[in-house]
Parts: sequence; structure tokens; C-alpha cells
Amino acid sequence: MKTMNTITSKFKIALVAVGLLTIGSMSAQRTDTSTNAATDFTKQTNTVLGEDGGSVKVIDNKGTIKYLQASNGITTFTDTAPNGGVITTWQLGGTLTDDTYIDATGQVFAISGIKAIDATTNPVTDIAATAYDSTGFTLLLRDEATGEFKKMLITDLVSGIRKVHTQGANAAADVAITVSGLPALTAGTTEAKLFVYRNGAKLRSGVDFVATADTVTIQYDAAEMPMYAGDIVEVQYIK
Repeated sequence: MKTMNTITSKFKIALVAVGLLTIGSMSAQRTDTSTNAATDFTKQTNTVLGEDGGSVKVIDNKGTIKYLQASNGITTFTDTAPNGGVITTWQLGGTLTDDTYIDATGQVFAISGIKAIDATTNPVTDIAATAYDSTGFTLLLRDEATGEFKKMLITDLVSGIRKVHTQGANAAADVAITVSGLPALTAGTTEAKLFVYRNGAKLRSGVDFVATADTVTIQYDAAEMPMYAGDIVEVQYIK
């Protein structure tokens, strides 16, 4: 009877252990593609030797069949090794299929070895892209609200407007000069990016001229600011 009780107790302990292992293995499984997703991972097609992508079938030491695969910016490549074995390599590089965030708070996140552009032989004005997804270079920017990387045309960040006006006849009143693309400016800030010259002499904003959207108006004064036929007014604005 004692032997039977001992066997029964051991059997119960074994059942409890199996149950705990089962619960542990179930709770350890991750079925979401991200913390915000509710769908299981989708098995990729089996990989073909010499090609990238796909899933790799493996069997663990207990005979359980499992599949290894990569996605979201990581690429796998399976090929035959020189010694006759098969090697599957995971490497950085691929297509992001899900939103991806890296939190570098308190740490250094850096990329070394970025190729430089020689501005002496390749001026930015010569190599800047004229349109997105075309040839040339754009600027990589960070959206401070979301942390998302975005690109911008160099000409949209740093460019300029230059207008040359030749006075046709002696003026008797203010002279309005159309400067297409000139925005409304703010005194003390964006106003500092506008320069107006009359026959090479720099004019004063608010005194010699007034700038409004698309227009620079020379403040005519017979004594202080006359405008004669042939006078040249040059307007320069840096965006």
C-alpha cells in the first residue's frame, strides 16, 4: 500500500510539472507582430538555396519542427557552405513592413563612415535634387513631434530671389517693384534676409523702402531718395 501511495504521489507531481511547463510555454509565445498588433506572424514560404528571404525549417533536439524567418528590415540568405553544409545568414537590409521606433534616450546613436561630398568640385547648387525621388541630393530631417525622419529639397530650405529693376524715367512718387515670391516679412527677424541696393548703395528698410508680399516699394523723396531714369535697383532675398 505504501508503494502504491508513493507511485501515486510521484504521478501527481509529474502531472503538475507538465501542467506548469505547458502554461509557461504558452505564456512565453509571442503571437503579435508588434505591441499594437493582434494577429499572428504569417509563415513565409520555404527558402530556396541561393535566394534570400523565406522561412528556414529546423528541428530542435526534441524533434519539434520549427521555422525561423526574418522581416521588417532584416534579410535572410541561405546558401551552401564550402564544406557542404547549409548556412543561413541574417543581415541588416530590407524593407520595413511595420512602423519601427528606436529609443536612444540616454545613449549614443551614431553611424560612422558616411561618404562626404566635396563641395569644391560638387557645389550644392549643382547636385541638389530638383524633385523628390529623382537624381541629386535632398536633406534628411527629423520631425521633433513624432521622431519620424523626413526629406526636404535643398532649394526649399536655402534658396534666394534676385530681382534687378531699371528705372525707365525720372520718378515723381514712390516706385513699386514687383518681386515674385517675396513673402511678408517680420521686423527684426525675417526682414534681415532682404537686401535692397540702389546703384550699388544699400538702402534702409522702413526708411528708403518698404517690403510687402511680392513687392518692394522705394520711398521716393526728391531730396533724400530721388529716382532718376537709368537708376538700377537690385533686390536680394535669402529664403
